[in-house]
Amino acid sequence: MNLDEMILSNSIKSYLIILGVLLITLALKRFVSRFFASLIYTWVDKKNHSELRKIHVHRLVVPIERFLVFLVAIIALYQLKFPHAFNVNLYKISLQQCIESLVKLAFIVLFIRVCLRTLEFISIILDEKAKLSKNQTDDQLILFFRDFFKVILYLIGLLMVLHYVFNENIGNLVTSLSIVGAAVALSMRESLENIIASFIIFFDKPFTVGDLVKVNNFSGTIEKIGLRSTRIRTESKTYISVPNKQMVDTIVDNISLRTERKIEMDLQLSIHTSAEAMTAFAAYLRNTIAANEHVKSTTIFISESGKQFHTIHIECLVPLEVEIENFQMLREALNITAIKYANQHQIVFADKG
Repeated sequence: MNLDEMILSNSIKSYLIILGVLLITLALKRFVSRFFASLIYTWVDKKNHSELRKIHVHRLVVPIERFLVFLVAIIALYQLKFPHAFNVNLYKISLQQCIESLVKLAFIVLFIRVCLRTLEFISIILDEKAKLSKNQTDDQLILFFRDFFKVILYLIGLLMVLHYVFNENIGNLVTSLSIVGAAVALSMRESLENIIASFIIFFDKPFTVGDLVKVNNFSGTIEKIGLRSTRIRTESKTYISVPNKQMVDTIVDNISLRTERKIEMDLQLSIHTSAEAMTAFAAYLRNTIAANEHVKSTTIFISESGKQFHTIHIECLVPLEVEIENFQMLREALNITAIKYANQHQIVFADKG
């Protein structure tokens, strides 16, 4: 066989070299892809978790393999001369240009896909590390930046397609997009404000995922902090979305950061109740409540005396460590204690009607 024989503008020797390179690439693709995937894993997580490494590295091996084979194939095939027999025009575009554009498009798609899979790969590893800590801010921050960088990668991919496939001038395009972007920014001002507010929330941390908050007369648990809004599961188990700008601009009561819970009661007694009876009633409540192990501090005083009723005001502070069920039971016990004392000493509560 004459290796210098020409077939479609290229020698047989050139075809054999290209074939050999592709066969070597196919033989080594798994090894090379696993090496790069392990390298990325080691860069993200310094600790050597052999089992976790096997599980996660497998996620990235396949896209790296495809990209590697395609990259080597393009480099190798570009060493061949385009056959003169195929040099035809399709709608004023040569077949060679059309094939090159399709190859560039496929390359960009595979490249962006590898970047996206790498981003997901890193986010999964970081997410598992974040779950080891009690603070849920890290979990939400990882999801937030994963979605943010996904959008950036899609934009980069779009610009690469316009530049390398359609031969558009990116400089002029970016200038045009900046003008259009300014107009879009004015029309989407609220959305942009919400995105900026989301960054403020993540870095200032007035609240985090899992916190119990009160905002706009709604109380609930923060379940997700997104780019545009914050999702809250209310005490009535409804699911509401509050724009991030509103979460930043309004007063948010972070109940989870309170040091104590407060019990506040007003006992409205009949106008005919004597001063001695009211004083004794207040003293009894003060001693009884102070003896409770869950009560941190107590304030009891006669706050009002009027034509319709007299009022004994009660305030108790209970440590936040006390579970909500015990807190409600303590409130119930205080009410029952007041009713029993009033019944035993013929003290009549005021009739609002």
